[in-house]
Amino acid sequence: MARSNAHDRLKRLDLLAAQLKQDELATVKDLAEQFDVSVRTITRDLQVLRERGLPIDADRGRGGGVRLDRHWGVGRLNLSYPEAVDLLISIAVAEQMESPIFLANLGSIRRQLVASFSSDKRFKIDRLKARILIGLTSSTFVQESSAAPKKAVIQSLHQSFVTQTCLTIRYRADNGKVSERVIEAHYLLLNYPVWYVLAMDHLRDAPRTFRCDRILDASMTETRFQLLPKESFAQSLEGNESLK
Repeated sequence: MARSNAHDRLKRLDLLAAQLKQDELATVKDLAEQFDVSVRTITRDLQVLRERGLPIDADRGRGGGVRLDRHWGVGRLNLSYPEAVDLLISIAVAEQMESPIFLANLGSIRRQLVASFSSDKRFKIDRLKARILIGLTSSTFVQESSAAPKKAVIQSLHQSFVTQTCLTIRYRADNGKVSERVIEAHYLLLNYPVWYVLAMDHLRDAPRTFRCDRILDASMTETRFQLLPKESFAQSLEGNESLK
């Protein structure tokens, strides 16, 4: 049976809490086997969770088990800083699109998230939000030719955008030609449902627009860049008079 250190235990406690919130009951023995620890260790873990205020129900007798109270957890979502930033920016995008569906409580959620950040982090988030632009809906032709971007590409692009770090990409142009570029991801533009990145292209030494689903590969560099004003990409934004 694996010997755990403090880091492993903290991770196990988080996973254990998530496991117990599921609908099915789990016995202490099953949990011990799942986490590769002893029954005694799981019993101690359960006590730690109770001391943290988690209401753990226990059904005794044959077929019984333990789990968190099903009604517990509302208002107790524990997000990391990057996750909270992503959620806040997603809410901002939804609000800018002015969709009438499911918007009733977004303002309240946004205010609660914002209140959880320090003033310095709020400033950084506001800067990020200002770099996400909402334009017109894409034409039927563009929508039919688009596809979901690769997950690995999106992750690299996301990190590049947030940290203002240059990105090396392989890009397929309209004519099908593939080239390798080093770009600076200054702004993201949504012409629903297609995303574009407004970037400084080192190959052309000029601002260029890249459709995210045409980025075949992307990898981070160690070179940082200074943000350019939106006016630097005026040509890329032509036709988006309703830009918000």
